[in-house]
Amino acid sequence: MRKKVYLILAVAGFVVPYYYFVSFLVANGLDFRLFFQQLFATPISTFFAADLLISCVVFAFYLRQEATRYTIGKRWLYLVVLLTVGLSCALPLFLYVRESRIESLEGAKSH
Repeated sequence: MRKKVYLILAVAGFVVPYYYFVSFLVANGLDFRLFFQQLFATPISTFFAADLLISCVVFAFYLRQEATRYTIGKRWLYLVVLLTVGLSCALPLFLYVRESRIESLEGAKSH
């Protein structure tokens, strides 16, 4: 059950943020100056941006530790998702794969 929830959250974490990003691109094109200007335009948007950036760093450290613990390969894939989509997709995607790995390790122990 938890695995399915992680997968659903990973899909939502891809679709929802990209909806807003594509909306920005349609309206403004690849204007990265405007993007960062709007991202840090108010104290509350800066709060959310700073919180997200710190959470991304924490996830990168967590990813390294957990991927090593459960011998999950292709760590680079989750970092690419983190940098191109965002934490809202990368974290639940990794947790989905981690749960799958835990299930397979538990299944191997019971045989």
